[in-house]
Amino acid sequence: MDCPAEEQLIRTKLDGISAIQGLQFDIPNRQLEIYHWDSYEAILTALDSLQLGTKLLSTHPIEAMDTVEDNRRQSRVLWQVLTINFFFFALEIISGFMAGSMGLIADSLDMLADSIVYGLSLLAVGGTVTRKKKIAGAAGYFQAVLAALGFAEVIRRFVGHGEAPDFQTMILISFFALAGNAGCLYLLQKSKRQEAHMQASMIFTSMDVIANLGVIVAGAFVYLTGSKLPDLIIGTIVFILVGRGAQRILKLSK
Repeated sequence: MDCPAEEQLIRTKLDGISAIQGLQFDIPNRQLEIYHWDSYEAILTALDSLQLGTKLLSTHPIEAMDTVEDNRRQSRVLWQVLTINFFFFALEIISGFMAGSMGLIADSLDMLADSIVYGLSLLAVGGTVTRKKKIAGAAGYFQAVLAALGFAEVIRRFVGHGEAPDFQTMILISFFALAGNAGCLYLLQKSKRQEAHMQASMIFTSMDVIANLGVIVAGAFVYLTGSKLPDLIIGTIVFILVGRGAQRILKLSK
C-alpha cells in the first residue's frame, strides 16, 4: 500500500464486507487499521486476493466508545452542513422570487436537495456499508427527480413572458451562498470520510459551488444585456449539473 490508487483499490475490495465499521490508512508506513465485528478471516482473504503483500501485524478488541465517538464526529459535520444548506435554501428561494431569478430559484432547490441528502446521510451514520450505499442511492434518485422538475420549469419560462431579473440581488445572494458552500466543502473534506453517503455529500456540495459561480456570472450578463436569457440559461445549466451529480451518486451507490 504505497499510493492513493492502492488505497482506493483496497477500499473497493473491502466495501462489500458488512462487518467492517471503519478503515484507517497510514500510507507512508504501509499500514491499515480495520475496525470490524466478528472474525477477521474474510477480511484477510479479501486483502490477500489483491496480492499487495498483506501481513497481519496484530489484532485486539477495542472499546465500543471508539466507534461511537467517530460516529459523533461524523454526525456533527453533517448537522453543520445541513444547517448551512437549509439556511441558504430559504434565503435563495425568497430572494429568487423577489428578484424574479430562475437561477436563484434553481440554486435554492439544489440547496434543499442537499439538505435532504445530509439528513439521509445522518441516518446512515454508524450503519453498515450496504445501508450507506442504499442511502446514497435514495439521494441520487431524489436529485434526479428534482433536476427533471426544475428543467421543466425553465422550459416553461423560456416560452413564457417576464422581465429581466434583479441582477444585484442575484449577485449578492450568490456570493453569500458561495461562501456557505465553500465552508460546507471544507468541513466535509476535513472529515476525510470515504463512505458512499459522505462522498455523495461532497459531490453535491462541489456542484453547488459551480452553480453559485454560474449565477454570479449570469447576474453580470443580465446587467450588461438587460435580458432575462442569461438567468434562464444558468437555470438550465444548474439543473443539468444537478442531473449529472445524481448520475454520479447512483454509480457510487452500486
